[in-house]
Amino acid sequence: MTSLNILSGGAAQGLVAAIAPAFTAETGFDIAGQFGAVGAMADKLRGGLPADIVILTAALVARLADEGLVSRNSKTDVGLVETALAVRDGDPPVNAIDAASLRDALLASDAIFVPDTKVSTAGIHVAKVLAQLGIAEQVEHRLSVFPNGGTAMRHLAESDARRPIGCTQSTEIISTRGVSLSGSLPPGCELATMYTAAVTTRASAALQAERLIALLTSPDAQETRRRAGFVAA
Repeated sequence: MTSLNILSGGAAQGLVAAIAPAFTAETGFDIAGQFGAVGAMADKLRGGLPADIVILTAALVARLADEGLVSRNSKTDVGLVETALAVRDGDPPVNAIDAASLRDALLASDAIFVPDTKVSTAGIHVAKVLAQLGIAEQVEHRLSVFPNGGTAMRHLAESDARRPIGCTQSTEIISTRGVSLSGSLPPGCELATMYTAAVTTRASAALQAERLIALLTSPDAQETRRRAGFVAA
């Protein structure tokens, strides 16, 4: 079977998986490629890795369009994704209603599972929030940092820590077995990121890439997007 090659933020992996059967049935293409930290995915495209479609943050897709790496006319917003808190299934939920209660929850945890704090959307934000709360140095030794949010959440699910907590994008929490969404970050610490799809300028399957974008963003897929953790702008 011919493949459509994708480079995508991990935030969209669950949604793409949900849409994939309909896409394959219609086009005869399966979906191959990579999901991970958005900065790393953009660098792979810049480095020449073959890809037909990207799903990255809106700001990053705009930069790739400026660099001539994606088609500006093909850019289509998929939806907003919130950065949120996660706990292991069965653990008490974390109720962070404000910055003070978030600070207390993070200080009370003995392991904090997060994606890459340099190149992932959620990881960069977590680092900013820890600094904003004034606890970056206090919790530095408790941070368990992984290449992307999905990997971080899988390790949270398997953690034997006494009171672990995770922070990444809600879509990655929802799509990972063994962890539960425990609420968004509180006002003043929140982050909602728009994800955008676009066809690359070197696409070998541009028509199929356009069709996948149409399926991902169609009104008929609204409930699928909601279940995956995307919200409308």
